[in-house]
Amino acid sequence: MLRAESGATIEEIVAALDWRPHTIRGAMSGALKKKLGLTITSEKVEGRGRAYMIADD
Repeated sequence: MLRAESGATIEEIVAALDWRPHTIRGAMSGALKKKLGLTITSEKVEGRGRAYMIADD
């Protein structure tokens, strides 16, 4: 979901994985950013809220 061009919102990930929002934010921060070294970006999208995506390096 995070690799899609439009990214994914926390709410979309919650619906897909049935995880709590704080768990998703922790996974993005801990596993994806710190352990795997991926760059996570976000942007505010009109009508959707904040969308997160993995940046292409």
